[in-house]
Amino acid sequence: MNTSRQADYLRALYQDWSDRMAADPNLSIANLRSMFDEWGQAALEPEGVCYRSDHLGGIETIWALPVGADTSRVILYTHGGGFAVGSADSHRKLAGHLAKALGVTAAVLHYRRAPEHPFPAQIEDAVAAYKALLDKGFAAAKISTAGDSAGGNLAVAVVLKLRDLRLPLPGSVIAFSPWLDMALRGATLESNAATDALVSRGILEAMAGMFLGGRADARDPLANPLENDFKGFPPLYIAAGGAETLLSDSEALHARATAQGVRSVLSVVPGMQHVFTSLAGRAPEADDELRRIAAWYKNL
Repeated sequence: MNTSRQADYLRALYQDWSDRMAADPNLSIANLRSMFDEWGQAALEPEGVCYRSDHLGGIETIWALPVGADTSRVILYTHGGGFAVGSADSHRKLAGHLAKALGVTAAVLHYRRAPEHPFPAQIEDAVAAYKALLDKGFAAAKISTAGDSAGGNLAVAVVLKLRDLRLPLPGSVIAFSPWLDMALRGATLESNAATDALVSRGILEAMAGMFLGGRADARDPLANPLENDFKGFPPLYIAAGGAETLLSDSEALHARATAQGVRSVLSVVPGMQHVFTSLAGRAPEADDELRRIAAWYKNL
């Protein structure tokens, strides 16, 4: 499947990171974070979106505020980066594009990261921010959780935690290329190893080790959302690239959710890399995906 010339920007960026990590296997976490903040270069600035720094539940947050947005609706966005790298800043443009497409606002969390803060610190931060949104007067049905990669895990896992806490659940969940299975059992980890320019089993093993902190089980139901039932889960939209090693996680989530009566959509775009929506504003594949999500959201 041929992809657009613009889509190659992300593949080239990922390949550059992979080459740099291979050249220096002992890159410090500070240098890894600096490198992964280049993720923000993939998206172009969304027109008509303002940003504001804030705190939600004590968590550093960047608000994305599209002009004319319905301010009673909000996306609680958790960024990707293996729970250890990435930031609210690296993902604010993607969140801004998503919020603009849906006609809502977005709050991008700079949650605590591993290895300094292993599981379950990230979920605790997402729960605290969600509670803060409720305290601000947002109706649960008008909140959506969303995220990419590890942040896609959090967007799903926080809903499971909220269910455990008997709190009102958000109205919908959006997951971009979610990394869900800390036990790394997905078939596409091998079958797509040659086409994914970034995510390898070795990288996932290292990230999972930092996230779990040597204490949590890789099949803990909150660290590994695939180890849950999804009864009563909100409507779910999953977007993934056909070239990525984590495709199996998206497929497994969709199959499990659908089998338990969840209104789930799985969109797999052939040839695209991990979190291809980070090309928002640059590549037609990303913009088309956001339009599909917007149509789904408006018909919930």
